Amino acid sequence: MSAVATADAVRSGATTARAAVQASLDRIAATEPKINACTAVLAERALKRADAVDASPRRARMKLAGVPFAVKNLFDIAGLPTLAGSKIERDAPPAGRDAVLVRRLEAEGAVLVAALNMDEYAYGFTTENTHYGATRNPHDLTRISGGSSGGSAATVAAGQVPLALGSDTNGSIRVPSSLCGTFGLKPTFGRLPRTGSYPFVASLDHLGPFARSVADLALCYDLMQGPDVLDPACAQRDIEPTLAGLALGADGLRVAVLGGWFRERALPEALAAVDNVAQALGTTRLVELPEVERARAAAFLITCGEGGALHLDDLRRRAHDFDPHTRDRFIANALVPAAWVMRAQRVRHWFARRVARAFETVDVLIAPATPCTAPAIGTQWLEIAGQRMPARASLGLLTQPISGIGLPVVTVPLWGMNPAAPHLPIGAQIIAAPWREDHALRIAAALEQQGLCSAPVALGL
Repeated sequence: MSAVATADAVRSGATTARAAVQASLDRIAATEPKINACTAVLAERALKRADAVDASPRRARMKLAGVPFAVKNLFDIAGLPTLAGSKIERDAPPAGRDAVLVRRLEAEGAVLVAALNMDEYAYGFTTENTHYGATRNPHDLTRISGGSSGGSAATVAAGQVPLALGSDTNGSIRVPSSLCGTFGLKPTFGRLPRTGSYPFVASLDHLGPFARSVADLALCYDLMQGPDVLDPACAQRDIEPTLAGLALGADGLRVAVLGGWFRERALPEALAAVDNVAQALGTTRLVELPEVERARAAAFLITCGEGGALHLDDLRRRAHDFDPHTRDRFIANALVPAAWVMRAQRVRHWFARRVARAFETVDVLIAPATPCTAPAIGTQWLEIAGQRMPARASLGLLTQPISGIGLPVVTVPLWGMNPAAPHLPIGAQIIAAPWREDHALRIAAALEQQGLCSAPVALGL
């Protein structure tokens, strides 16, 4: 069941929060041996919380009454160490309280059931984790789930929960959404507070939801909005609800397709997805952004500088406890000159100003979310635009320039775009101007209404 349907049923008394949570726990038990999405299942906590929802005099007013959800294991969960996909953080003290977004969802009756696998310290696009194993794509167990929020996308695609939370620094919500066939939202930078989450790159980190419907995505997002003084990057903006506006669809919105970099570095299945979206929206307009390659390079350098600096002490003391892939990149990152990072920040702000000009004449931009459908687990190289590229970095080719300037993006899943693997999904990015998540969600809802985009539970698990 969707989050909306579950909450309706619990509020009306047609079912109980305990029954909804138990169903989620049963689905996790049945599917976890195959997909490996969870690093901790919180059965005792979840059932206790479900009983509290059922007994609450507020149950009939709770917008997520009894809805199970799960979070990437970089979110604080009271009583557990915040792993961030690492071995090292197992030794950290347990979190004293839940992350602020967890608390906001549970205040509306949602029930946390699991912590989820990810790339170590969020540095990757595959969730092939050395310490906790690879999370497998529920639609094809031989393939990756994407990352770094691979567990978040996989748990939703497998039907373990209707909602999950992840993080996106360079594409870590949009890449797994694309590869696992879920809807995903990376909000505007600063829209949702990050308090109680393990950082990766403070200049670029976003938190956001995954869901199997646009209505669920919008409802979850709406309930997490609001300022938080403990996150200095969180905007002091009032809540701007989006759920009611979904019915407006694409009416009155100006839509264009991103060309240049975003078409040159996409395989046929990714181009087919975007072209199908453009046709459904009735647009033939093409927009090219300036210096996209340089903007991506800037995001890379910022990631290197901040990510490397964050882990210097552990690199000195416990280098052997890192995933070798992560360790070697962090060591290289720590050697990047500060002047390069400062220049990258200037390029980032220049690019943001130039992109803002595009939004003077258009409301929404469409681009592929990933260059291809999900590669096989263990894939080291991809062939893109006639070049052999490392798979772990190149899955973010099309997301990194956008997150680098903090724009809100909804990923919508399409099917059958790859004739060689029609069972695999691939996503399109619906990109809006800053603070206009409502525009991106309205377009996503219109595409879902037309039947072009959907996020079914994976069969055969």
